[in-house]
Amino acid sequence: MKKFLSFAGALLMLVSCSQKSARWTPEQAQAWYDAQGWLVGCDYIPANAINQIEMWSADTYSHDLIDKELGWAEGLGFNTLRVYLSSVVYENDPEGLKTRMGDFLDICSTHSIRPLFVFFDDCWNAESAYGKQPEPKPGIHNSGWARDPSDPLRADTLALYPKLEKYVKDVLTAFSADSRVLLWDLYNEPGNSNYGAASLPLLKNAFKWAQEVRPSQPLTAGVWRNDLKALNTFQLANSDITSYHNYSGDMADQQHTIDTLKAYGRPLVCTEYMARTKGCTFQNTLPILKGNDVAAISWGFVAGKTNTIFAWDTPLPDLAEPEVWFHDIFRQDGTPYSQAEIDCIKALTGVAE
Repeated sequence: MKKFLSFAGALLMLVSCSQKSARWTPEQAQAWYDAQGWLVGCDYIPANAINQIEMWSADTYSHDLIDKELGWAEGLGFNTLRVYLSSVVYENDPEGLKTRMGDFLDICSTHSIRPLFVFFDDCWNAESAYGKQPEPKPGIHNSGWARDPSDPLRADTLALYPKLEKYVKDVLTAFSADSRVLLWDLYNEPGNSNYGAASLPLLKNAFKWAQEVRPSQPLTAGVWRNDLKALNTFQLANSDITSYHNYSGDMADQQHTIDTLKAYGRPLVCTEYMARTKGCTFQNTLPILKGNDVAAISWGFVAGKTNTIFAWDTPLPDLAEPEVWFHDIFRQDGTPYSQAEIDCIKALTGVAE
């Protein structure tokens, strides 16, 4: 009997793990999405942080600044933010990171905002380190933003992956039932920085680790480039909800992307759009996203140390600011770059003047 009970217990654990790791059905995903109302917001980092490490480190995390800036977000009718975490901060101060995440969620709650958190990222600088971060390079877009994990660490996956698994599982477990968290974005633009399909193993592991925790919130990783076939196929086959990036100024392309991705039968979240010099603006893109019931998350909020008012490929080191901002909505004193944009956003979010 004891042996049978042991076997039965083991079987029950296996079944439980298998159920825990299950991807949401399309019906579950749609029911969750329908309960949210229209989601609209931005990719957010406070103006005093050059990257994820500076945002979340104990010495530079700024409760008061975040609270002030999120007040401006609430004023626009934003109800979500996409926010990058940092494995570097976690490795050096795991409990501190989770405490500050809790504080950030408290601030969000006071402004009726539910954020989504991003774990990994293939964009911008190849190396990073804990401690004091570099100062911005004048006129250079995201001059201090760091890939996560950094490039040198990726060579030894036997050493790296156990650390990253602990990071993902610990953070997800800590907030797995927290209603203040909207969803989890496991990997930003896998394959960027010329990694291509070399990012597939980490992408697969990110989903495996997250599905083993199986938080109450949905999991996703956004598709962003058509030619990354293996990555796109895996992302679309494993995300609970479909997320994507589109900075095109061609509204026919925006609509085609929406139509193509809706064919997968899951709700859509556009986790990056809005690049003025590429013709992708709030005025032409946000109505299309709302009209198609697509969650709309634009890049950038307050012009700050990330220098994302400057374009990706157009450095302007001799200018304090470009004539046309690439990203971002507000200056650091709370005045908008464009009142017409503010009026457009508020009209679509239904904020009363």
